[in-house]
Amino acid sequence: MTPPAAPYVLGIDTDARTLPEADRLLQVLAVELALPEGVFGCTHLVRDDRPRVALSLAAEAEPVLRTARDRLTARGYRIRDGAWDEAGRAVLYPGADRATGTLTLAELLARCAIDRVTVLGTPEEPSPDTLLDTRDHVRPHWQDGRLVLAAMPAAGGTLVPFEDPAPTPCCADH
Repeated sequence: MTPPAAPYVLGIDTDARTLPEADRLLQVLAVELALPEGVFGCTHLVRDDRPRVALSLAAEAEPVLRTARDRLTARGYRIRDGAWDEAGRAVLYPGADRATGTLTLAELLARCAIDRVTVLGTPEEPSPDTLLDTRDHVRPHWQDGRLVLAAMPAAGGTLVPFEDPAPTPCCADH
């Protein structure tokens, strides 16, 4: 998804097969490319004849991504203009490094680019003073041009992000 303030978007085709693998690749590329704070980096599930997790980078200024495009192409990545879909899962976003620990929802929204928090199974907006245990793994999704974090109830009236930082692989006990 293109963040409203970031009209320049690159899609990066990868061979990543899992979200954690794509997250690590995106974080490594951000460091290697020296991406500035305002760049959004998302993962996108690609379901074609070669299922994989692709990446996108979005920035306000075209020169930031022009340099990234050149360097990624030189390293053998297949690059396209635009994101893979409208529902990217944000890994890199302004303030992501400050979305850690246990925070009130008001603190979370003030610290980073997340626009809204929803709670699975409830139509109401959660109270701004509700605590969120981030588990240091906050992966919001783009919805209608807004960065939205899906959360779920946890012990003691707190919330946790819906995405588990260490999921159990399907059929792990078989």
